Amino acid sequence: MFDTKIAIVLREDLPVWQKLNVTAFLTSGIVAQFPEIIGEAYRDRAGNLYNPMSIQPVIVLSADAATLGTIHRRALERGVTTSAYVEEMFSTGHDAANRAVFAGSAPDDARIVGIALRGDRKLVDKITKGARMHG
Repeated sequence: MFDTKIAIVLREDLPVWQKLNVTAFLTSGIVAQFPEIIGEAYRDRAGNLYNPMSIQPVIVLSADAATLGTIHRRALERGVTTSAYVEEMFSTGHDAANRAVFAGSAPDDARIVGIALRGDRKLVDKITKGARMHG
């Protein structure tokens, strides 16, 4: 059991490929912020080496656009640094372009399609209230 929780909230109406893509990008942001969550490398019985992965489970939730906006606002109000993905990032092809379109939005008009955060379990639950298990 962990004192902290990692949650990813995706906009429920995204196509599956976009949900998977956004999840991967958001997860990389959490790992960059908290590198200590990465465990040891894996080895199979033949001795082949595999990349290390997170030692902590990740919960994936879904919500409508309005709820995602509320979750974004709650995180900002509580000073929780998140990974966030805005809809305009789907039309770009590289990191600098992603940052440029992201910089064009503000908290009150950002079209968030995914957000990820790690924090105290109870705090993450309060921030993500209204989202439901992705299914």
